[in-house]
Amino acid sequence: ACSEFSQRSCEECLRNVTCLWCYTNNTCIDYPVRSILPPSSLCSLSNARWGVCWINFEALIITIAVVAGLILVSVAVCCCYCCYCRRHSKSRPDEEEEQLARKREERRLQFLQRKHERKQKHDEIRKKYGLLQDSDNPYSRFENE
Repeated sequence: ACSEFSQRSCEECLRNVTCLWCYTNNTCIDYPVRSILPPSSLCSLSNARWGVCWINFEALIITIAVVAGLILVSVAVCCCYCCYCRRHSKSRPDEEEEQLARKREERRLQFLQRKHERKQKHDEIRKKYGLLQDSDNPYSRFENE
């Protein structure tokens, strides 16, 4: 029982996890597990020690609350930042941009193919009427007008 360690030392009392040390009257009492915080009728929070003797219960609660708050805030900031970056990032093209680029390339290739076919037809017509200079015969007859 925790009451056996009363009037001894804080370290001896707190070796048992279920004990609470009170510096006002140097007593070791059972931790009131039904209530989260020990009531002030047992011992004030500034004089109560639990777990370690070098920090009072009040400072322990404040420290745990601050650390938990910082962890929650940092997780929330990281989540918001990641969601914002994912939504607004333009560094990687998405599927729509890739489809548009593919269609643009297909249209360019079709345009070049039609242009080549037109050039062939025009060359045939020029050849038929003698307007096309033969690449085999670079010299042409010079006619006076």
